[in-house]
Amino acid sequence: MDKLIAGQVVTYHGNPFEIPAEEAVQVLTDAAILIRDGHVVSIGGRDHMRAKHQEAAFFDHGPALIVPGFIDAHAHYPQTAMIASWGKRLIDWLNTYTFPEEAKFADPAYARDIAGRYLDLLLANGTTTVTSFCTIHPGSVDALFEAAEDRGMRIVAGKTCMDRDTAPAFLRDTAKAAYDESKALIGRWHEKGRATYAITPRFSPTSTPAQLDALGKLWDEYPSCLMQTHLSEQLDEIEWVKGLYPEARDYLDTYEQFGLVREGALFGHAIHLEPREIAHLKAMDCSLIHCPTSNTFIGSGLFDMGARKGEGLRVGLATDTGGGSSFSMLRTMAAAYEIGQLSHTAIHPAQLLWLATYGSAEALHMQDKIGCIAPGMEADFAVIDLASTPAIAQRAIRAETIWEEVFPTIMMGDDRAIVASYVMGERAAV
Repeated sequence: MDKLIAGQVVTYHGNPFEIPAEEAVQVLTDAAILIRDGHVVSIGGRDHMRAKHQEAAFFDHGPALIVPGFIDAHAHYPQTAMIASWGKRLIDWLNTYTFPEEAKFADPAYARDIAGRYLDLLLANGTTTVTSFCTIHPGSVDALFEAAEDRGMRIVAGKTCMDRDTAPAFLRDTAKAAYDESKALIGRWHEKGRATYAITPRFSPTSTPAQLDALGKLWDEYPSCLMQTHLSEQLDEIEWVKGLYPEARDYLDTYEQFGLVREGALFGHAIHLEPREIAHLKAMDCSLIHCPTSNTFIGSGLFDMGARKGEGLRVGLATDTGGGSSFSMLRTMAAAYEIGQLSHTAIHPAQLLWLATYGSAEALHMQDKIGCIAPGMEADFAVIDLASTPAIAQRAIRAETIWEEVFPTIMMGDDRAIVASYVMGERAAV
């Protein structure tokens, strides 16, 4: 049956980093969306759409804001259970918390439990698409893809590959195992339903040149896959990379020499970039994924959103759980705003919403499927109460514009603000 979902609907008419934000992102204040077979058919005034489509099931969210489902472009679902672990620097944090937790994913039952828990937490926070690292265990990848398939969610994921002795022995594979197991997983999951496989070297410090070369060759064989990894998250990490790859021109070159820098490459963090790296990332149409709560939680540095968008780079937004300290893309947008302020870039609330939806869709090269509410797009939505707590309500009621009303929810909102999440037009049971 056709559905009509009514509320205040956010629509996009351009890139808010290229044209005035309030021209690019507009809100239809009394609208309804017609859904058929999991896709958007049309958008119009609430009363007009009800009169025109009387046979459609009607779901009225009153003054709630209907936005495209949030897209979390970089995360680590195996770190769900140890999120918000007391912080050290990146390498200490990995060795103390992350690697011991990831070892548990050798047990498929444990992986299935965490995968389901993780995706339900995302849906409760309005996130309908996620790009996640798994562990070295193929079963951890199967668990996440299966959980996403059960929920109808669009998912990007891959087996994390690590074969260098900088990683603990209990979490190392080999160059051959990385290639063979990733290839088998691609055959099992890539482009099946809403699933996309991402070839996944954790980062060059935990992969040998032989492994990076094998994964580069695998990507050549399956060019429609994405590739996800980390780049220039912390200054001491960059110095570590220089010692491990003394002949490389810079951190990016440790991937570049193995064919891992091209369209479809997703580089998490990318805070401390050299001019050559910026130019080459732009030339190769790579994507940078900004992880603001993680960058502050682990003390990595300040991503320069204004500079990177000014240079025309694709930039997505992400929680980076569990290095990030929240599953909420609202909290992530708030942190991006705060980091922008410290970097002398005042990010408009319309730009923040765009980054968490269409911007991340562009980073994943999926802007033809997800990230905006428009005819033909997949019907993934988050429905947001703009007065979800007394503190937010008392500020929002004084707003003179829609963006003044939206901004307090971005800055102070959490899962209590999410009225509903729709996945392919179906309301998620969370």
